[in-house]
Amino acid sequence: MNDMNPADYICYRTRERLTLDGQLRAAAWQRAPQSPRFVDMVTGEPAFFDTRAAALWDDKNLYIGFWVEEPFVEAHLTERDSLIFLENDVEVFIDGGDCYYEFEINALGTIYEVFFIWQDAYKRGGSFDVPEFDLLERKALSFGGNYDRTGQHFWWGTHPRKARWAFLDWDFPGLRSAVWVDGTINDRSVVDRGWRVELAFPWAGMRWLANGRSLPPQEGDVWRIFFGRFERLPVAGTLPEPQPAWCWSKHGVLDTHMPERFTRVQFSDKYVEDV
Repeated sequence: MNDMNPADYICYRTRERLTLDGQLRAAAWQRAPQSPRFVDMVTGEPAFFDTRAAALWDDKNLYIGFWVEEPFVEAHLTERDSLIFLENDVEVFIDGGDCYYEFEINALGTIYEVFFIWQDAYKRGGSFDVPEFDLLERKALSFGGNYDRTGQHFWWGTHPRKARWAFLDWDFPGLRSAVWVDGTINDRSVVDRGWRVELAFPWAGMRWLANGRSLPPQEGDVWRIFFGRFERLPVAGTLPEPQPAWCWSKHGVLDTHMPERFTRVQFSDKYVEDV
């Protein structure tokens, strides 16, 4: 596999009724295949701290877990939809073809969500021309990607599809999340082991992301999903602090908004308990 291609992952079903507590100690999580150690998004080199992810599913939900090594667990933002990416976080993006969804969470469990629709897919009378995505009522913003507002990419960004409409007030219906810290948060006198995140995304909330696919998925269906982490690295008082991005597989550029480079997740009807 070329190192610029997304990694592949088989997501198995689970019979276990998962109750989210963030600890990821359920038997199903112990059996679920984990990702490789996350790598630097730009270079593909191993990340400084170990990060792993895994996914499971049942007829109701897509479940995602993160295991995050961090010697000094830190988080301060508590208001929902704060700019969580400015802190240490983990992230999930789900591609829906003409749209995609972004989710971020910090170690305090504070959530940030945005729903994006490619502007070339937003047409009068089209599938997205509905009250839920009314550009004026929802105060949608134009977004060109991680490199908009700079140089020749000022308006449209670097992606071939150019700009997206960003709906900052969109919430994933029925989303559940839990965070567990193995240590003492916001106390640098204590060396921590890290933190874990457990997420449940109901299939019923994915109607816009399904892009013609079955909900729940069928055997062999492939979805592109991004699993990532941002980490601030205080170094000798350097400002601004370096903040590398670590993810499942190399993107070649510091840009999370590239659905074609998300991990290819293939859903299997096999139960993880039987694998």
